[in-house]
Amino acid sequence: MPTKTKTKTSTKKRRAPQKKLVIVESPAKAKTIEKYLGRTYKVVPSLGHVRDLPKSSMGVDVEHDYDPHYISIRGKGDVIKGLRSEAKKAKAVYLASDPDREGESIAWHLAHVLNLDVTAKNRVTFNEITKDAVKEAFKTPRSIDMDLVDAQQARRILDRLVGYSISPLLWKKVKKGLSAGRVQSIALSLIIQREKEIKAFQPEEYWTIDTEFKKGRATFNASFYGLNGKKAGLKDNDAVQDILNKLDRKGNFDITNVVRKERKRSPQPPFTTSSMQQDANRKLNFRTRKTMMAAQQLYEGINLGKEGTQGLITYMRTDSTRISSIAKHEASTFIHEKYGAEFAATKPIKGKLPEGAQDAHEAIRPTSVFRTPASLKEKLTRDQFRLYQLIWNRFVASQMTNAIMDTMAVTIEQNGVTFRANGSKMKFEGFLKIYKDGKEKDNLLPDLEIGDQVKLAKTDPAQHFTQPPARYSEANLIKALEENGVGRPSTYAPTLDTIQRRYYVKLVGRRFEPTELGEIVDQIINDYFPDVVNVDFTANLEHELDGIEEGHQDWVKVIDSFYKPFSTEVAHAEDAIEKVQIRDEPAGFDCDICGAPMVIKMGRYGKFYACSRFPDCRNTKAIVKEIGVTCPVCHKGQVIERKSKKNRIFYGCSRYPDCDFVSWDKPVGRDCPKDGHYLVAKKIRGGSQIVCPNGDYEEAPQK
Repeated sequence: MPTKTKTKTSTKKRRAPQKKLVIVESPAKAKTIEKYLGRTYKVVPSLGHVRDLPKSSMGVDVEHDYDPHYISIRGKGDVIKGLRSEAKKAKAVYLASDPDREGESIAWHLAHVLNLDVTAKNRVTFNEITKDAVKEAFKTPRSIDMDLVDAQQARRILDRLVGYSISPLLWKKVKKGLSAGRVQSIALSLIIQREKEIKAFQPEEYWTIDTEFKKGRATFNASFYGLNGKKAGLKDNDAVQDILNKLDRKGNFDITNVVRKERKRSPQPPFTTSSMQQDANRKLNFRTRKTMMAAQQLYEGINLGKEGTQGLITYMRTDSTRISSIAKHEASTFIHEKYGAEFAATKPIKGKLPEGAQDAHEAIRPTSVFRTPASLKEKLTRDQFRLYQLIWNRFVASQMTNAIMDTMAVTIEQNGVTFRANGSKMKFEGFLKIYKDGKEKDNLLPDLEIGDQVKLAKTDPAQHFTQPPARYSEANLIKALEENGVGRPSTYAPTLDTIQRRYYVKLVGRRFEPTELGEIVDQIINDYFPDVVNVDFTANLEHELDGIEEGHQDWVKVIDSFYKPFSTEVAHAEDAIEKVQIRDEPAGFDCDICGAPMVIKMGRYGKFYACSRFPDCRNTKAIVKEIGVTCPVCHKGQVIERKSKKNRIFYGCSRYPDCDFVSWDKPVGRDCPKDGHYLVAKKIRGGSQIVCPNGDYEEAPQK
């Protein structure tokens, strides 16, 4: 019998083909980009920075050109180990962190941690996370931009020098847990300067005379302007009576001038970071941190179902209002199709679009204008939807034509007394078709001509007093910082967060009020470190830091010019500042443990009750605000105002945890006449409304 020959089967395993490794900051961004790049790429997150200056020491060698001592961030050991392992297996490594100074710095640190050549072309940036933008970016990788790295490094070192020089002084001279910084010190100083202006303000009396005139059956409103055509003020009631005594109420009033004009209103440019933060605060009541969190989610990508995960907006940290040619083309096409050619500011571009359509210096805009807010509403959270709608509306409006108003200004006179009336009518909506803000209502006047006569129907004199400047809201403070050239887009949210966490300021009715602690810290910094809170000095320093990014300035020289005089101020302050005693206020009652008087102490998160025998007795109590209403559940405790972890006010029973009553809306101490449930005052736009939580009863809104 013939023998069968056995064929040997290979036991060698096939090696998996090497993949190209891409490193980004966040897991959400990694998932989105990996889907776009396909099987030959592996995308992993670094979870932000991997190296930084040490927390336990200055970490800057001021004797040797401010050489920074970077260390791996605590808790990032496993992340770095994993990145090194993946980099060794990879065919190539690409660094795709965000397209700004901080992103460039992260890429540079990653290159050092992974022993990559910092001059190699392995840096990839894109302004939006869409398939086309990402794939296009990988066609032209570049080397790490050391000017950007140096600019970020200089800012980081400057902030470290300021913070780690002044903060220990505040700890020693005031109390532990305090801090100071370049931008936060300016922000605090602006708030306190405004508070001083408010306290020093002396109100002045003035009067107005509003009137109603009739022409036939038509009526219109006018206001006192002056005498004999010249503007005049009304300082008191005697001045008002003098004017009224000049009038013949039954006689005719002459129309002496009618001016008809066409007024154009131009759209605003698309959002920068600061303008987005301001509008979100004003229109959506978003805190700055909330705005940036929602914007980050929209940028990194949202699962749209069949379309997969898509980045919905461009990079959200920018101070540019530039728009790419592709985006202009899309917007023009959309406006032509949706609203008509007369609403589009430009015609769609035909043929090939110019080079460089995507870059890192664009305004915040939707990645595709064809993804309307309405089409995405079911895919987004409420916060994401509201912010996306704001961004989309602002961008589309910026690409539309001017709104045109027909205006009419009328001068009315009798016996030398002059009144004026202004009317307007929308002639062409233009960009207001989609971006109305409530200020464009028609105010029509009758058809009046010079020589016409009208009758006085009513006069309404009113006393007024000039008002002090308003305290800063988050939106106003960001605007002030930006106008003064202090800080940059990425600094505003953490700055506002820091001054509140340190209890230097508190938000009262959406406005910043300084605390006693904030005033003490501001006074010390003003007295001993005037350049730190000097707006012009800080703005000039920002320009020099920008010069580093542009390659015009040497970062070591910029820091040196600041630090040498600053270090002298630090040495002087160390000797000159006396220990600040923050006196405890008597609480007015005794400790329920030892019987000693209780006092009000200032803590890191505000004031609280504590025993005056501390540390022998450590009894403490939170300071609560009673609203004068008995608990509607247990009928024993008092309803008190509390704050959630997110600083949102709610109401609860003083007997908690024995009574678990809580309510977001303020109880009013009355029961519903229909079902006996307790009533609450629910906040509505412009005031409040008393309602039954069960929804069966409500009262008229109150302003």
